[in-house]
Amino acid sequence: MSIHAPLILDIEAHSLSAVDRRRLANPLVGGMILFGRNWQSRSQLSDLCADIKSIRPDLLIAVDHEGGRVQRFRTDGFTHLPSMRAIGEMWGHDDQGQPGSGVLKACEAATSAGFVLASELRACGVDFSFTPVLDLDHLDVAPTQGHALAAPQGGSGSLGRPGASRSGVIGDRAFARDPRVVSLLARSLMQGLLQAGMGNCGKHFPGHGAVKADSHVALPIDKRSLKAILADDAQPYRWLTSVLTAVMPAHVIYSKVDSRPAGFSPRWLQDILRGQLGFQGVVCTDDLSMAAARQMDGRTLSYTEAVITALQAGCDLALLCNRSAVNAGAELDEVLDQLAEAQVKGHWQPNEVSEERRLNLLPRSPARAWDELVRSADYMQALDRLP
Repeated sequence: MSIHAPLILDIEAHSLSAVDRRRLANPLVGGMILFGRNWQSRSQLSDLCADIKSIRPDLLIAVDHEGGRVQRFRTDGFTHLPSMRAIGEMWGHDDQGQPGSGVLKACEAATSAGFVLASELRACGVDFSFTPVLDLDHLDVAPTQGHALAAPQGGSGSLGRPGASRSGVIGDRAFARDPRVVSLLARSLMQGLLQAGMGNCGKHFPGHGAVKADSHVALPIDKRSLKAILADDAQPYRWLTSVLTAVMPAHVIYSKVDSRPAGFSPRWLQDILRGQLGFQGVVCTDDLSMAAARQMDGRTLSYTEAVITALQAGCDLALLCNRSAVNAGAELDEVLDQLAEAQVKGHWQPNEVSEERRLNLLPRSPARAWDELVRSADYMQALDRLP
């Protein structure tokens, strides 16, 4: 039996099929990621999560639930969380005669957003959300050669101005342009997550905000130097390395650093993220089913090749999303079979340290029941502090 369960898969419906159960029981599967199509109601979500845990208690149940436009569950009592930009914009809005009060309100709002987000998810059985976004909200992004877009250098301290163009894929998912503001608000949000017993995931390392192409459909290229990236977009990872639970690399090529996308790059993941920045937590891929996610060295990798390449580069977990509904999930079964075969043949070896990191993403404290949560003073106070 594998000592490393690196795959995070999806399911198609509101409940588990017999095929879903078989896949989730596979020792190479470490968890599943939920989407809006898996949502019907709080009771249905709670039943689904309980069913998943009945198969294997160690399976990680995760979701992309940030707030703003990226929030999978929005009805049946779930709070409509603000975008990160909405929280960031509070930073400069001081009360009359109280300099710095905007900073305090923004930090309180970020902590409250994290607490509400994690508390509501955990009350339904969800373990983990891939948040916060640490990308910078770049302004006036200007085209460079090819489909790459260069970010402005410097710009520290600017939270943006109305009408300025921004990275389309990140946009209001980012707190601010200034890496210091992003870091402090992200730390505040992570504190709220922690108060509800949930870890965190900083994304998209080393920074997605300076490119305009959407990596769901095209492979962005960032032509800045390593020095420029580390001095700007990657600063939140340097400042937050001791409190980040997980990091998700970007599906972006930083061509002056490596010809491979960051998620396939030992240079980025092992030399820079772990070696130079000292990160010790989980590294998980972004969705490897994305159109651009499997592009490397001028060719398109198969799903299995992409998973193995990412793991060998330094990722601990590999996400394969939105494949369960395609040909009854035949591609997922193929990856499971081929990854097991690669292990037998010695092309990939399970990593015990990676497995320990995965298990560390699971909550350690019991979750509060929904009815208890929504009547609690700390939850009601958190709601009052949201923008």
